[in-house]
Amino acid sequence: MQIEQAREFILYKLNRELPVCFHYHNATHAVDVYTAAKLIAGSEGVGEQETQLLLTAALYHDSGFLFGQKDHEIRSCENARLYLPNFGYSPDDIEQICDIIMATKMPQKPHNHLGEIICDADLDYLGRNDFFVLSKKLFSELVITDGLKTEQEWDKLQIVFLENHHYFTKTAIRLRDSVKQLHLEEIIKRTV
Repeated sequence: MQIEQAREFILYKLNRELPVCFHYHNATHAVDVYTAAKLIAGSEGVGEQETQLLLTAALYHDSGFLFGQKDHEIRSCENARLYLPNFGYSPDDIEQICDIIMATKMPQKPHNHLGEIICDADLDYLGRNDFFVLSKKLFSELVITDGLKTEQEWDKLQIVFLENHHYFTKTAIRLRDSVKQLHLEEIIKRTV
């Protein structure tokens, strides 16, 4: 598996071809999820082969946005099946990568450890200090793509989302849960 070449290829493609309305779901997000997945996998003791599959899935997990939001996880798997054989990935590797990608579909329902890790990596920002910066980017994207109207409407959606969200891995719970709760409290305060 030539993960560095597969990484360069998809990031170049996202940077060049992704519609500009995707202020959040873009190459920067792919790298962010890759970085979080690497951190969590290392802390969770995941082996090298599985980590390579996980990191590839992180890079490709939202590449389906190249074709729009609808069913983007399925489209991301189509991209993986189309492009990853060029980088030495076997059909079995690619199916495992697609299984990991599909775990990110909302509502998240991972059925194995790698699925849990990518779910936590995908929403790692919920418990980080850059939460409000990234939340603003997601809001500006949803204004264009989903017709979201006001920040008050966005705050209400975020409250429901944060109240219902839970991290799966011990690492994410330890590193991100308490800060996520602080963010939730801050949003609730400004809505009353």
